[in-house]
Amino acid sequence: MFETMAIEIEQLLARLTGVNDKMAEYTNSAGVPSLNAALMHTLQRHRDILQDYTHEFHKTKANFMAIRERENLMGSVRKDIESYKSGSGVNNRRTELFLKEHDHLRNIAMATKENMTSQRGMLKSIHSKMNTLANRFPAVNSLIQRINLRKRRDSLILGGVIGICTILLLLYAFH
Repeated sequence: MFETMAIEIEQLLARLTGVNDKMAEYTNSAGVPSLNAALMHTLQRHRDILQDYTHEFHKTKANFMAIRERENLMGSVRKDIESYKSGSGVNNRRTELFLKEHDHLRNIAMATKENMTSQRGMLKSIHSKMNTLANRFPAVNSLIQRINLRKRRDSLILGGVIGICTILLLLYAFH
């Protein structure tokens, strides 16, 4: 019903615009020089009235559409609330959410497993190549042994520093 009324009002506004245009043509014609000022004033007044009508119509139409949207939204929210309050909707929804979460976690676990397997294979390959190189070239073997020795020494020093700092921190905290 609103749409038909809005279409009818738009048609009436279009007709009024046409009437104003015809009035403007009549006013601009050369045969009416003496009444020109009064006609121009009347024509301007009719244009202002048309503009006010058009503005009010669009404002009222926008307000009505906003109210209709809000009512539709509130109606759908009420339906959702009612279905949530009924026991069947809650259990189905919870079950569906749990299943989605389970599938998501399973996919993550499978991807992690595949990634770890590929990394393990890569590390085994690198280790075997390093052993082959070390056995072929004694200089590389001695270099690798020195690197491992320095790595162990650095780990021991770092562990000692962390241990001493922890002991000093605990003594400071309890003193």
